[in-house]
Amino acid sequence: MTKIIIVIFLVAIVTALMAGMVFLVKDDGDSKRTVRALTWRISLSLALITLLVIGYAAGWIQPHGVMPR
Repeated sequence: MTKIIIVIFLVAIVTALMAGMVFLVKDDGDSKRTVRALTWRISLSLALITLLVIGYAAGWIQPHGVMPR
């Protein structure tokens, strides 16, 4: 379940980043859509990092890197 939530967050972050790029290219400069899209991306990134830290502290997720021999 946590992997699905992490993937959903990552997809939302990439979507907000792409939306910000599109608004940056297409808008005339009067709109605040670019700033709003990038603010969403930063907020989602911070929420994901917070979720990962809480999940690690609560024992819901465990790191499994390559251990040196």
